[in-house]
Amino acid sequence: MTNSFWENLPQPFFILAPMEDVTDVAFRQMFAKYGRYSDNASNRRGPDVFWTEFTSADGLLKGGWERLKHQLFYEENERPIVAQLFSAHPDRMEGAAQLCAQLGFDGVDINMGCPSSTVCDNGCGCGLIKQPELARDIIQAAKEGAGSIPISVKTRTGFHESELETWVPALLAAEPAVLIMHGRTRNEMSDVPNGWDEIMRTVEIRDELASETLIVGNGDITSLEEGKQRAKETGVEGIMVGRAAFGNPWFFNPEINREDLSADKRLGVMAEQAKSFDELLPNQHFAIMRKHFKAYTRGLPEANNLRDQLMQTADAKEVKAIVEKYLEN
Repeated sequence: MTNSFWENLPQPFFILAPMEDVTDVAFRQMFAKYGRYSDNASNRRGPDVFWTEFTSADGLLKGGWERLKHQLFYEENERPIVAQLFSAHPDRMEGAAQLCAQLGFDGVDINMGCPSSTVCDNGCGCGLIKQPELARDIIQAAKEGAGSIPISVKTRTGFHESELETWVPALLAAEPAVLIMHGRTRNEMSDVPNGWDEIMRTVEIRDELASETLIVGNGDITSLEEGKQRAKETGVEGIMVGRAAFGNPWFFNPEINREDLSADKRLGVMAEQAKSFDELLPNQHFAIMRKHFKAYTRGLPEANNLRDQLMQTADAKEVKAIVEKYLEN
């Protein structure tokens, strides 16, 4: 098994989760610039690993490069950076994984956890939980395409109900470098508390099978300290964080508490993210950026009024003007 960079990460390591229309290069840049720090062992921490948005392997290989290439943009300061792909076709997964290796990614992740009906109905995402043999074929195809860079899998505990006892061994048989387990089934979506006992059982199954695959826990982590505690309780090697990092590029830095930062600092970084969005993703609609405003402004005086103004903006210049006016008052 090829673990490459995964073997060298301090444990527990922390990953910035992939989120559609959220974790684009502009979003990740704020974490790379403001979330990074050095620990006592001089390791460069922060998000220890970055993930792209999930990208259709089928689309990449069927003439969709111009439409999808922005999802695979990254900057060097984001390393290690993993490209997340989805497909129900091994040959397309192989070709897309090869492309990601050529683009210089440090790893490739296969999405087997997206609960969207559109994705599942096409046999992708959680749809692969129903087809474990195909899932193994897709992992193997990704390995062949990616060459020396490691393959990981992000998934859920089951489709209709927990299937850990069969699903996890099926995945581990294909020897992915990392398995990221979200502690809910597809049917549970995000409607129930995350099942950390299920994630702990995933670790136990891995150990019983003497597998070398690293296990990452994912779901409902609200702070760095909570993540460390969950890792200690369950035995996972890593923790993936998603929604709690919205509007908080400092989330992974134990030396900074966002609530202690001035409005000037918080809104300045928000405006910088908007500027990066315009510069790095010029062909993407600015409306994508607006979803971040609520998170950045939460808890500030007159936050609702400020947010209402920001939601009307069409570019970074308008965001900057509104922020400057707000800070003047």
